[in-house]
Parts: sequence; C-alpha cells; structure tokens
Amino acid sequence: MTVTDQDPTEHADEPDHDAHHGGGDRSAPGGACATRTDSTETWDDGLIARRVAEAAEGDRFPMTDNRSAASPTVTPLVHEGSLRSRLEALRELVGLSRTRLDSRTLSGAGRVLDEAAARRRLSGQHTVVAIAGATGSGKSQLFNALAGVTISETGVRRPTTAAPIACSWSDGAAGLIERLGIPPRLRRRPLPTGDGESPLRGLVLVDLPDHDSAAVQHRRHVDRILGLVDAVIWVVDPEKYADAVLHERYLRPMAAHAEVMFVVLNQVDRLPGEAAEQVLDDLRRLLDEDGIALGEYGEPGTTVLALSALTGDGVGELREVLGQFVSERGAANRRISADVDVAAARLRPLYATQRRTGLSEQAREEFSDRLADAVGATAAGEAAERAWLRNANRACGTPWLRLWRWYQDRGEPTTGRLPSRTQADEEATARQRVEQAVRTVADRASAGLPAPWALAVREAALRGSQGLPEALDELTVRAGVPAGRPPRPGWWPVAVLTQACMTILQFLGGLWLLGQIIGVMAPNLGVPVLLMVIGIVGGPLIEWSCRMAARGPARRYGLEAERRLREAAAGCGRARVLDPVAAELLRYREVREQYGRVVGAGR
Repeated sequence: MTVTDQDPTEHADEPDHDAHHGGGDRSAPGGACATRTDSTETWDDGLIARRVAEAAEGDRFPMTDNRSAASPTVTPLVHEGSLRSRLEALRELVGLSRTRLDSRTLSGAGRVLDEAAARRRLSGQHTVVAIAGATGSGKSQLFNALAGVTISETGVRRPTTAAPIACSWSDGAAGLIERLGIPPRLRRRPLPTGDGESPLRGLVLVDLPDHDSAAVQHRRHVDRILGLVDAVIWVVDPEKYADAVLHERYLRPMAAHAEVMFVVLNQVDRLPGEAAEQVLDDLRRLLDEDGIALGEYGEPGTTVLALSALTGDGVGELREVLGQFVSERGAANRRISADVDVAAARLRPLYATQRRTGLSEQAREEFSDRLADAVGATAAGEAAERAWLRNANRACGTPWLRLWRWYQDRGEPTTGRLPSRTQADEEATARQRVEQAVRTVADRASAGLPAPWALAVREAALRGSQGLPEALDELTVRAGVPAGRPPRPGWWPVAVLTQACMTILQFLGGLWLLGQIIGVMAPNLGVPVLLMVIGIVGGPLIEWSCRMAARGPARRYGLEAERRLREAAAGCGRARVLDPVAAELLRYREVREQYGRVVGAGR
C-alpha cells in the first residue's frame, strides 16, 4: 500500500455538508429504499441550511450512536517475534545507511518504521478496514449493508462520498480513527443487535471517497488513508472491474498486501445467468496478472467474493469472512510485514548483489607490489647487494687494486652521475605508479557493489591516496639502505690477513731480488721468484675466492633491504588506503546482513 505524505488536518477545511450529502436515494441494508422529503432538498446551501441539517441528524441517521463514551482501557498492538526482528533490522539498516544514502532514498523505509511505531501504540484489539472503490461501484451501499444501518450517503449524484466516514463496532478505537484524520462528526457506531456480541466486534470500517473522483481532494483522502489502515475491501462492479487505473495505480503496487485485501464484485444482481461467474473468473485472472496471490484452497491471499449490496445476496458471506478475519487480530501485523516487504524490495538494488564482493588477498598483494615498485624496492635491494659486494671487494682485494679504485674515485665528479632532470622524471613516474595502484585497488574493491557503496569505497581510497607519494618518499629515506658500511662477516679479517701476507711475500721476494741485483745478497733466484709468484698469484686468487664467498651474504643483505622497504611501503599503503577501503566494505557487509534479516525473516 502506498503511503503518501498528506496533512492529517486537511479534512478540517471541508464544509460540513461533505458528511451528509443531499439528493438521491438511499438503500437500506435489506434492500428497502427510504425516500428523502422535498423539504430537505430545499435547504441545501448557507449557514442556516447547515444548522437545519445538523438538527435533523437524528432523523436522517436514527440508527447511529455518536455519543462520546468514557475511554476504555486500550491494549496496544504487540508485534510478533519475526516482525519485531525485521523492524529492528530495518531500523539498524536505515541508521547504518544514513551517511551513504540520501534521505529521499531512505524515506520509504523511514515511513514504514514511523507508521509501525504509531500503530503499535494504538489498540491491538481493533482492525481498521477501509472500503475503497470507483465511482458508482456501490461501496457506500456495502458499507451500510455491513453496518446494518444507513450510515454512508448513497445516491445517483457523483461523487457521493466526499469525506471518509468511520464506523466502529466496539469502544477503544478513538486513537485509530484520529490517526486516520476523521473528525468526530464523521464517526458512527451501529446500534446493538440485541442478540449478543456482534461477530464484527473489534472492526473499524471506513468508507472512502471514490479513488477515481474528479476532485483531487478526494483522491488524496484515499491515498493517505490506504497507507494507514490494516486492510482494504476493494469494491468493483461488472463495468469497471478491469479499469486500468484501479489495477495499475492501486492493485498492482499492493500485490505484497494480498493477505490483507478483499476484492468484492458488487452488483451481481445486474448480471444474468452464469455471467456473474464468468466476470468473477475474469477478475481472478486480472488479479493473478497483477501478481496478487489469491486466498483459495486454504492458501493465504486475497479473498475474492461476488455479492449484491442492494439485494443483500452474498453480504452475509462477506460479513462472516470479515468477522473471522477481525477475530484473528493479525491484520495489523500482516499489514506492517507487507509494508516491510515493499520497503525491502525498493531497497534491494542498493544492498543486494549477485557477485562476490570484497578485497581479495591477491588484490592486496598486487597493491603492495605496485607500491614497492613505485618506491624502487627492487632497485634498492640490488643497490644494497652491490654495496655489500663492493665493500667485500675493497676489504679483501689486493692493495694494488684498491689503490687503483681509490684513484678512480678521486677522479669522479662530486655532483653525481645522473642529471637532475632524470631524477625529476623518476619522481613523476613514481607518483603516477602510486596513483595507478590506488585506482586499481579501488576498482577491484568496488567491483560488484551497488552504486552508493562502490562510490563510498572509491572515495575512501581517493582520500587515503592524498599525500601517499610524499609519505612513501619519506619511507624510502628511512627504510632504505642504512648509512655507512654494511656489516662484515667473521671470515673477512682472515681474508684480509691472508691478503696482507700475500702482499708481504711480494715485497720480500722483490727486496730479495733487489738485494741480489745490487750485490748485497748472494745470487739465488729460485726463492725470491717463488715468493713473488706466490704473492702475485695468491692475492688475486684470494680476492676471487672472497668474491665468490661474498655473493651469498650480499644477496641476503640486498633481499633484506628490499624486504624492509616493501614492508614499509605496504604498511603505509595499508594504513592510508586499504584500511579505509576495508572499513567501507565491512560497513557494507553489516548493512547487507541487516538487509538479509529484513528480507529473510519474512520468508
């Protein structure tokens, strides 16, 4: 049922003659007609006429009792366990979604919660049933027939019913009628039948204006009250039962409320032979096409009946079905449950998705890898490995090689080997890589999400990416290759000492040969040459051996430097981007769980 926002006091602007229309014939419950006197039609306008009409009220409606009695104790409506759980879930759903969805989108669910709370505070022992129909369908006749007394005006003038009229079969329904915005002058009570308690005790019957009335105010009354009553009796006639306005504007949108609807084919006395059954079958077909479940063979759904309010044929069956419906005291909860179903169906595109959503571990790793590439973690590890090897070569190399490298280092310019333009280009490339990594992880995290939540995920990633390149640059400085020399393994001193021995052997052999040349020492080429050969060959051999032995430690040192930088970049990306994105995904999972409670508990 559609709930429309209308001012509940709009009936106050209507003149009093909306309640008691002049002109036309009225049909009594048993089919006997009472004819109005000509004197009544004479005073049909002005203040004096309204006062005369009010004075004659007792004569026009002798069977009604509109006196205010002492307010009885009202037992509030109690929601069933499943319905209470669904309402709580819907309330949580709306609360969690306020920052992600606009108020207009959540207004329907908010109205359902408000109306459910308002209905819960009112009587749970009464069932409010509205009689709705098109112009000339005979709904006012049916209203009078069910009440057993002429309450609602009937006649040939259209529209006849200009304002809703309420009839209550028991006390305690004042709050329910006030919620409908029906003033006291349009509230009626049928007189006691005298044969015990009425089977319709607890019923509040409301006669609505025509839903196809030319007066906009009448249609507003219908739309507003249809959103507040517990059940509806739709009265159709053989001529307008297939009216497109009825089916498209009311019945089809109310398909979820099938259990609290009655569809009555009135005026069957005008149909000859088996025509009534044929029209009734066609009416059932149209209702089925509208998606309305029919309550046949004991199944819950809409009750479809054929009757004649004029002759009384079938009215007793409707009264019996309506009495059983009211005695169950479950219409209000079923109506609210159907409203929750409608609200959940409208919100489904915003919460439900057929795809698996979330941020996979693979997407997280790829994001970390992209950030590591942006900060040059691999290059930093390779640089650390080269630095370790260079220090090993310097420590374990021959003195002559170290002397040569020292000479080369002195000849290099102190301003660096790379021009500044190349460094700026590398920084720009690194920033682009960071931005691309953020866009990629945001797209993967939002894939399959409903539009509002996908937008929230992308916005969270975008906010986190602000300042991320600068933070990564700082991390590169702090977590990069440590300043100073790399650590030295324990075998380095042995290698250095051995290399020094080889150098000493070279010096001893050279001095020995020099002494022989100048005649200081006795000639003996074998020993000094051997010492020099050992020193000359042994030095490079030791250097080569140390270089081979240094590859493993240098590789581990480079990997450790790369790992530190990768972990630092991944931690920064996780704190700034992945954690906010995960928070949005967690919020979406929470609202989806609540939406599942709203939908699943009702199945």
